[in-house]
Order: sequence, then C-alpha cells, then structure tokens
Amino acid sequence: MKKFLFPALFLVSGAPALADEGQWQPYQLPQLKAELKKVGITIPAEKLADLSKHPMSAIVSTGGCSASFVSPDGLIVTNHHCAYDAIQRNSSAKKNYIVDGFLAKTRDQELPAGASARVYITDKVDNVSKEVGEGVTATMSGRERRERIQSNIKKIIADCEQDKAYRCSVPSFHRGLEYYRIRQMMIRDVRLVYAPADMIGNYGGDIDNFEWPRHTGDFSFIRAYVGKDGRPADPSPDNVPYRSKDFLVVSAEGLKNGDPILLAGYPGRTSRYKLPAEIRFARDTDYPIRAAEMLADIATIEAAAKGNPDDEVRYASVVKGINNRLKKTQGLIAGFARKDIAAIKDQQDAQFRLWLSGKDAKQAQTLLSQLDAVIAQDMALSQEEFAYSVATNSDLFSSARTLYRLALEKEKPNAQREGGYQERDLAFIKGRLTRLEQSFVSKVDQARLTEGLARYAKLPAHPAGLDALLPTADAIAAMFSKTQLHNTAQRLAWMEKDRAAFAQSDDAFIRWAVQLHDVGMSLENRRKEIDGNLDFIIPQYMQAVIDWKKSQGKPVYPDANSTLRVTFGNVGAYSPRNGVTKGPFTTVEGIVEKHTGLDPFIAPAPLLQAIKEQRFGVFKDPILGTVPVDFLSSADTTGGNSGSAVMNKRGELIGLNFDSTYESITNDWYFDTAITRAIHVDIRYMLWVMKEVDHADNVLKEMTIKYPR
Repeated sequence: MKKFLFPALFLVSGAPALADEGQWQPYQLPQLKAELKKVGITIPAEKLADLSKHPMSAIVSTGGCSASFVSPDGLIVTNHHCAYDAIQRNSSAKKNYIVDGFLAKTRDQELPAGASARVYITDKVDNVSKEVGEGVTATMSGRERRERIQSNIKKIIADCEQDKAYRCSVPSFHRGLEYYRIRQMMIRDVRLVYAPADMIGNYGGDIDNFEWPRHTGDFSFIRAYVGKDGRPADPSPDNVPYRSKDFLVVSAEGLKNGDPILLAGYPGRTSRYKLPAEIRFARDTDYPIRAAEMLADIATIEAAAKGNPDDEVRYASVVKGINNRLKKTQGLIAGFARKDIAAIKDQQDAQFRLWLSGKDAKQAQTLLSQLDAVIAQDMALSQEEFAYSVATNSDLFSSARTLYRLALEKEKPNAQREGGYQERDLAFIKGRLTRLEQSFVSKVDQARLTEGLARYAKLPAHPAGLDALLPTADAIAAMFSKTQLHNTAQRLAWMEKDRAAFAQSDDAFIRWAVQLHDVGMSLENRRKEIDGNLDFIIPQYMQAVIDWKKSQGKPVYPDANSTLRVTFGNVGAYSPRNGVTKGPFTTVEGIVEKHTGLDPFIAPAPLLQAIKEQRFGVFKDPILGTVPVDFLSSADTTGGNSGSAVMNKRGELIGLNFDSTYESITNDWYFDTAITRAIHVDIRYMLWVMKEVDHADNVLKEMTIKYPR
C-alpha cells in the first residue's frame, strides 16, 4: 500500500448514490446526473456546479449560517436565529426588538448588524493539495509537519488575498486528504432589515428545538452594503446596497408530499468517517461532560442576570447559543443510546480492516496501529483542553489572552505569525473586543468564572501547571475590581501595546493572561504535535477507506467543513418509532393549538386574529386548506445549514432550512435514511406573516415572487 500524503483524488465514481445522503461539493454534481434526475431536479447538473451561475451564485454565508440573495439590491434572507445577534445588539429593555420584532420601512432605517457581521460570497474553489503538501515529509515530527502545512496554507492565502475585497481560506477535506482554496468576497457592512417578533421567529423556544411538529417562523432579512465603487468597505452611511449578480426568485406555488427539493448552504461539521473508538469517546466521555458544563453555565448566567431586564437582554444571544448547542449535544447522547452507532461502525471497521489486510497485511498493520495510537493521544489531550476552557470561563480573560498573544505575535514578520493574529485578522479581533459592549456584564462574568473554577476542580484531567495559577474564589472578586478591560476603549487600546507593557501592567486580567501563557502554549504545542501526526496518518487511512468504498460501488463525499455544499431529497413523513408516523407539514392551526399564553408558546394577537379570520389569500395550500408553517424533507443537513435556501426542482426559493428532528441529530455521525429529516420553514408562511401580520410590504415588493395561478 502506498503512503499518500496529499494525493489528487476524484471523489465520486460513476456508482449510484442514495438520493438523500451526501453533502456534495458543487463540482461533484455532474457525476450525480442520474440521481438528480431520479429525484426530480430539472436544473442541469453542470449549472449547479458553476459558482458563477444561478442559483449557486445567490447562495452566501454569514460566517456561521447560510443565506441567499433575494433581490438585486443585496437583500438577503436567512433564519431568525442567525440574525439573533444583530437583533439583540440593537435591543434594550426599553426598545426590545427581540420581543417586538423589527421592520425598516426605508433603507435609512436599517440597523447595523454589528462589528463582526459579515457576508461571504464564494466565487472560486481550487484544489491546492499539492501546494499544501510541498516540503512535507514522513520523517518530520508532528509539530514540524503541522507548522509546515500551516506555513504553506498562509502563503496560499496571502497570494489569494492580494485583492483586499476577498477573504480566502484553505480547509481540508476528507480529514486532510485534500485541500481546497476557497475565495470569497467578504462584505463587512451588514444591516438588519426585518425580523418578526420572537413569538414568531422562535415560537416554541428551546422546548420545541429539534422537535417535530414545529410551528416556528424562523426567518429574517439583512442587507449587504458596499462602497460606491461596488467593492467591500467599512460600515459607512455613504455605502450603497450591494448589487447582487444573481438572486433567487421566490415561489409561493407550494409543495406537496414527495416533491423534490434542492438545498444549498454551508454545513458546519460532520464526523461520518470517525473510528469506533472516537464514537465511544464522544458518547461516553466528551458529550456528557460538555452537556453538564453547558447546563451549569446557563444556570449561572440566568441566576446572575435575574431581575435585571438589561442584563437579561445582554446575555440573551449568549444563552440562546449555549442552549442550542446543549439541545444538540443531548440529542446526540440520546441518539447514541437509541441506536448503537459504535457497534455499526465496529462492523464496518472490521470489514474495512479485513479488506485492507488482504491487500498488504504488513503495511495494513503498521498503518492501523499508528492510527489507533494517535487517535488515543488526540482524545486524551482534548480532555485537558476542555478542562482549561472550564477553568478560564470569562470573557475578560479571553480578551486578555487574545491581546497578550497578539502582542507576542506582532513581534514576528506577518507571514510567520500564528493564524488568527496576522494583519488580515486584526479587524476580526477588534470586532470581537467591541462586541462585548452589548453582551457583557461584570457581575455575570464574575459568576461564570467563579462557578467554572469550582466545576474544573472536579474534572479528571488537569493541564500540567495550571492548578497553581488559578485564583481562589475570594481573589476573583478582587480581580474584577482591578481591571479596566470591561471598558471597550481600554480593551481596544491594548491592541497597540507591546510585550513590555503587558509585563509591567497591574491590570489583574492582563497579569493573569501573562501568567497562564506558558500553560496555554504547552497545550497548543502538544496539539500541533498530535495534529501533525494526524496530518500524516489520517490521509493514508482516508485514501484506503475511499478505495474500499469505491470497490463496493458506494458514493464518497467529504465530511462537512463549513464550505459550500449541495444536498437533495424529497418532502416526506417519517416514523420515529413503531406505530408512530409524523406527517411532512404543519399548519397555522397548530400555532393556535400550542398557544398557552405562557412563554415560549405565546402567539402574537395579530397572528391569532388573522388565523381566526382565515385571511389566507394566495398562501392557502389547496390540499391542506390552510397556510403551511413548516415541512420536512430527507435532505442531508447539519449545523451551519441554518438559513440554507430550500429550492424546488427549478431552483426557486420555497423555504429555509432551520433545524432537524431530534432523531436526526446523530446524523452527524451516521446517516440513517429511514429517520433522518431536516426541518424547513415554508416560504408561504413567511410571506403570509409579512403580509398579514407585520405588513412588511416594502420587503415583499422588493422580491420577485411567483404566485400560484
């Protein structure tokens, strides 16, 4: 067996694929013509593979969610929860857009989405595996290999970013087997246009999160702005709406059970090629301790902010984000308990190892023993890294640590700095430091750090040297009284200071960051050693896995990694357990049935009145006899797909992805065709709310909408 570090690879053979499984890179779609046709998609596969053509040219990322252009004037639709930061940052107890919703009737009323808000438009993707692997050898230590790979990637990025309108990245595919350079136009003036009230956009709250049936109107609109020359520019009142080359036509014609759908977006992370040992570690160790930590952190925040409406608003987005991760983690734990995915992977792994040994038993044994050893090291180190994060659970410490590291990295030539601290990253650092203005309260941060340290003491794995540097509970209060980092201007001022200023500072959090630096660097260097060893062994393993799957005539697609992907499937019901079948649509009558008048089931009075009067108009489904709210499909999605455009067979927008069913959460590790279902908000409900409830006529008028005949 040959040892390939970074071989070129055509990932899809002519073998048939499951219609609903697969988060495909756009370039792979021409090899799936038969499957697209079988599902019912009529857009030519070659067109879907071309990022410069409709509809792919209308699909964008917001840096954590997916979205799409829906007008030529930079109007973008995404999920309500994806715009939640923008909504929260413009809210206060007196002017609460979370509760009341927000609508800009004119362009000059649109609100800034925040210093860190971005829109990314992917326009070019190139395979750079050879360039990334240049100079990488089998004799290198893990750290040397990792640093050489990162050095190569930084050079590729620097060359790509000669034009400052673009942000480039070089993510790995198939766990380091391939690398692609992704070029994206990065728009940094983003504004909030319209968001329904939380009683619509988050109806059902965390109780309904990942559940079905759902009745959530999880949608909102933002707009991208650029300079008058059409290029990205810093936020300014002189900027103009971005003229989007393409945008999606909205179809209000509706869907029915069995109809084909096409979904495009930026799925976050999946782990379908992980080993059985990695699954058991996640199931038995990692996920349980992370779930417990999130539960405790939420309780701490809520207790510290209780009784102060301004504090509750400031931490609303933080709590919502933790809650979402918690519900998913709990769903993964429950999913692992319901279906023994590790046992399924055991069988697959045993078959693979037998096949590999049949090709060359000695080399197979060497590869697999090295693989198992480095995976074990990876899992052990991750427990120490988690413990460090629990012990330092403070926004002020995080700021101080980032600032001190920046001062040290600025001593190096830009090309030699660690990723995240180069000149290209300064705006992002400034944005994070500024963002605390709207999401920080000193007493809450103090409570999080105090309680985090108490929980850290009970964890089994502690990083060497850390315990002696941790403050006592009594000392923490003094630390918060001896810092200026809670002041935005003070935080930003530290971006310009050097190592000596940090060493001489009497600011308690600056001093603590300096003291903990060596422990943090020890963890980082150990991580580089392990990751460098993974960079050597995992690509060989993945090449063998792909060869094995191809020998069985099975399709091969890479794990999700926050890059542009396409999936497809059909509208469809599912059976979560014996004797129970859940249909693919919910309707507005379900909102009334769930309405209790108690949070999170409080439907706005205008919405309830519109339902009572049956003011459904053209949005009434002819089969359902009412307005549909949400629907299910067999599309392959995960986190990051939130806000993804759900399109009909012609590429017209018919909904937005926003969730998956509870039974589907383990989809990240193992795709179960029978029960995996994605949850989408129906475009007809969105349009109906805009017209009948919020009277967002200006936004409706801006879009191109195809109504039923």
